[in-house]
Amino acid sequence: MLLLLVVAIAISVSSASSIPAEVPHNPLEHDSLHAPHFDGAEHNSQYDHEAFLGPDESKKFDNLSPEESKRRLGVIFDRIDEDKDGLVTLSELKNWISFTQRRYIEEDTGRLWRQHNPDNNATISWEAYRDSVYSFLNDLSAEELAQEENGISYKGLLKRDRRRWAVADQDLDDSLTREEFTAFLHPEDHPTMRDVVLQETVEDLDKDKDGKINEDEYIGDMYRPSEANEEEPEWVASEREAFAKYRDTDGDGYLTETEVRQWITPQDFDHSESEAKHLIFEADVDHDEKLTKAEVLDKYDAFVGSQATEFGEALARHDEF
Repeated sequence: MLLLLVVAIAISVSSASSIPAEVPHNPLEHDSLHAPHFDGAEHNSQYDHEAFLGPDESKKFDNLSPEESKRRLGVIFDRIDEDKDGLVTLSELKNWISFTQRRYIEEDTGRLWRQHNPDNNATISWEAYRDSVYSFLNDLSAEELAQEENGISYKGLLKRDRRRWAVADQDLDDSLTREEFTAFLHPEDHPTMRDVVLQETVEDLDKDKDGKINEDEYIGDMYRPSEANEEEPEWVASEREAFAKYRDTDGDGYLTETEVRQWITPQDFDHSESEAKHLIFEADVDHDEKLTKAEVLDKYDAFVGSQATEFGEALARHDEF
């Protein structure tokens, strides 16, 4: 039950290939079911599908045949190609991903705003939100509240949401406006929420609760041996080297909050641009840093799903269908 709640809250508030060298592990990169973009040496293409179309839209592609999936992807290509020169540049793909992200955040916030605020009041109070999401906690014992599963407890989830609510509450009235509620649900995309995102990330990784991330905790976010004395894959050794060389900048064997911040949200980092670069890396056969329609369709499963391997309202809203 706890695991299901964690997944549900993650959704509400938020094919295998080798990892290209320019795509580092980032614990903030996960799909709508909280599966990481890169899990060790395995690449989660669903993350890319959701970044390209948005979580809601991408699910609808999974019921399409490969032929229909490619046809609709071709229409999307034409929309991304802003100057209509038959090529999609990094800038055009970045703009598209930014658009789909903004659209999803707006639609997701609207859905949850209506769910938790059926009377469409100007604000939602903490008590109303708590009653809507966590009322079942009233029936649990203190032991049940504190019981952990994968390092997470109901008590911890409530405490985290309460803290995040307080940070989003810019006018300090313990109620959230629609804009503040957006920041609460999608903190990774809101500048005023960066510190609380950092704090939550450190808490997730810091298994021994000493306020720092050691090398094993860093690796544990990416790799867990299936049995005792299992030999670590080669990529894990590379990640251990990256920890020592690039993450642990002061060489003390731990990542502080400052070092974690530089890791997960480096200065001037642009998520949409990073994802656009990754998709171009996947599909750019001639390495000219631009994508033709043929390149995109040939590598269609990097962008969208299908019955063999999302799309819906993004194109269904337009007359071409």
